[in-house]
Amino acid sequence: MIIVSIVLHPLMNVSGKENGQEISDRILKAAHELFYSYGIRSITMDDIARNLAISKKTLYLFFDDKHQIVQEACKRDFDAHTQMIHQIAKNSIDAISEILNTMDFLGDMFSKMNPNLIYDLQKYHPVAWNQFNIFREQQLLGAVETNLKKGIKQGLYRADLNIKILAKLRIEEVQLGMNPAIFAPAKFNIQEVQLALLEHFLYGILTLEGRKLLVTYTGQKKIKKHKIRA
Repeated sequence: MIIVSIVLHPLMNVSGKENGQEISDRILKAAHELFYSYGIRSITMDDIARNLAISKKTLYLFFDDKHQIVQEACKRDFDAHTQMIHQIAKNSIDAISEILNTMDFLGDMFSKMNPNLIYDLQKYHPVAWNQFNIFREQQLLGAVETNLKKGIKQGLYRADLNIKILAKLRIEEVQLGMNPAIFAPAKFNIQEVQLALLEHFLYGILTLEGRKLLVTYTGQKKIKKHKIRA
C-alpha cells in the first residue's frame, strides 16, 4: 500500500445534502485522478477513501471493489473521449488539421497519464481492458478510417491507400507508443514518442499538396509556441 501524500482536490466529507449519484461521482473523479497520477496497481481502496476523507466502509457502500471503480472510471473516460473526437472532426477544416487537433488532445492526456496505467489496465483489470479494446475498435478505428477517406477526397492523402490496413496500423502505433516495455518511461517521453510515430505515419500517406499543408500547420504551431514562451 502507498500513502498518497498529495491531495489532488479539496477534502470533502460525505454530507447528507449529497445524493448517492453525487457521492459516486466524487469517488470516480478522485479515483481517476489518482490512477492517472500513480497508475492503477499502486492505488488501493484505502488510498481512495483517504483522498476523499471518507471511511472505506462508505466507499464500499457505492462500489463492490476496486475492479468496479476502474471499470466505471474507464467507461466515463471512453465516453468523454468519444465525444471529444467527434467534436474535433466536426470543427476541423480538413483531414490534416483534424488529425493534428486530435493529437493535441491526446498529447494533453498523455502528459497527465502515468506511463504504467495502460499496462496495469491490461494485466490486472481484464473487464476494463476489454472495454478499452471495444472503444479502440469501434470508436478510434472508425474515426481513423473516416479521416483517411476525408483526406483522400480532399486530395491531401494518396488515393491508393488501403484504408482498412492503414487505419489498423495507426491504432496499433498509438498503443505501441504507450507500451512501457518498448518505450521505457525512464528513457522516452510518451508525447515525443507519439508525435514521432504520427509524423512517420503522415509522411507515408500525404500527397504533395498534403505535405505543403502539413508544413504550414506545423510552422504555425511553432510560431504559436514561441509566442507563448515569449
